[in-house]
Amino acid sequence: MPTPAFHAVARVLPDKGPMRVLAGATFLNTIGTGLWITGSVLFFTRSVGLSAAQVGIGMSVAGFVSLAAGLPLGHLADRFGARRVVVVLLTIWAADTAAYALVHSFWAFVIVICIDSVAGAGASAARGALIAGLFAGAERVRVRADLRAVTNLGISLGAVGAGFALHADSRTAYLGLVFADVATFLFAAGGYLLLPHLPPTHTTSSQGSPWQAARDMPYVGVTVLNGLLSVQYEVLAVALPLWLAHYTSAPRWTFAPLLMVNTIMIILLQVRASRGAQHLAVAQRAVLRSGWAFAGAALIFLAAHWASAAFAVLVLAVAVVVHTIGELWQAAAAFGISFELAPAHAQGQYQGLFGMGMGLAQTVGPAMLTLLTITWGPPGWIIVAGFFLLTSHLLPPAIRWAERTRVVQDQVAVA
Repeated sequence: MPTPAFHAVARVLPDKGPMRVLAGATFLNTIGTGLWITGSVLFFTRSVGLSAAQVGIGMSVAGFVSLAAGLPLGHLADRFGARRVVVVLLTIWAADTAAYALVHSFWAFVIVICIDSVAGAGASAARGALIAGLFAGAERVRVRADLRAVTNLGISLGAVGAGFALHADSRTAYLGLVFADVATFLFAAGGYLLLPHLPPTHTTSSQGSPWQAARDMPYVGVTVLNGLLSVQYEVLAVALPLWLAHYTSAPRWTFAPLLMVNTIMIILLQVRASRGAQHLAVAQRAVLRSGWAFAGAALIFLAAHWASAAFAVLVLAVAVVVHTIGELWQAAAAFGISFELAPAHAQGQYQGLFGMGMGLAQTVGPAMLTLLTITWGPPGWIIVAGFFLLTSHLLPPAIRWAERTRVVQDQVAVA
């Protein structure tokens, strides 16, 4: 007989059917992500024997390579079916991750991590096409919001698990981390096989070029501006720990609980924050609100510079909450924008292109924020605030331009 605890858990689980399968596969995969992002750098430096500089260079090269991978691999999802491409790419990703166990030189590391990044970019684009094929309208945004909450939960649990390997600090422990990540890829791929088969959506030359998305300049503009606004993700990951350590009186250990505030808010609030974001007008308002939140948070982070130790922790906590509210709005808007502005037959390549914007943020964001907030110090936060305000106010006109162009293209296609 089901217990009250059983019913409580059931209420927070996604609906039965494809959504629950997607959530399960994503949860397994992101546990591995949490393991990997927490322990990989120490694995490379303490077990493989690479220097920190070599690891940084390899990661940067892989980041640039992956920027070009999302669109063509997304097109493969349109051409051969999204589910099939996701499963193939996850399998390749698993095999490539296992190859890290054989890496003992810098160039081998670069090759393996580049394949890693390409497989990740392609899998993300194909998963977007899979969601677009399985769901429609508001359901797509709801699914993306659910999966983002599940992702944060999985990464958090994986990070905790990686702590055991880091504590052991041995070759055996680090290899255990690698192969645990491999297992999560394979289990996730098996989960995707439980989803309905989706036929190819891009089967004839009359449906456009494999590079259709790259020639859709309004969508490219939206992608670039959303990518620039997505630099906000690097504020908590890069700027906050450095700012806390070098420019505030707050204890360094407080970074972990501050980051946990962000994670918990996303898990609990992302679905609610995403309601209605399938409507482009709602998405545009969410973008504007997010810009104000990011700007406000930047100024609150700045204020922590002059606070005493105890008060600095409180100020930083308020800044994290305000920033996370903006993150919830921006993520919700991106879910709606990426799907609604893309033609049905080319969702894979359009999702791949849109994902390149996130890659742009991850490539330029850390250096930009470090320069402004750490090298330049307190005045840099004012520039950061202005940057987010400007970007968030440029994005809605770009969305309207892309929407008008899409309507014209749809009318031509119907005619």
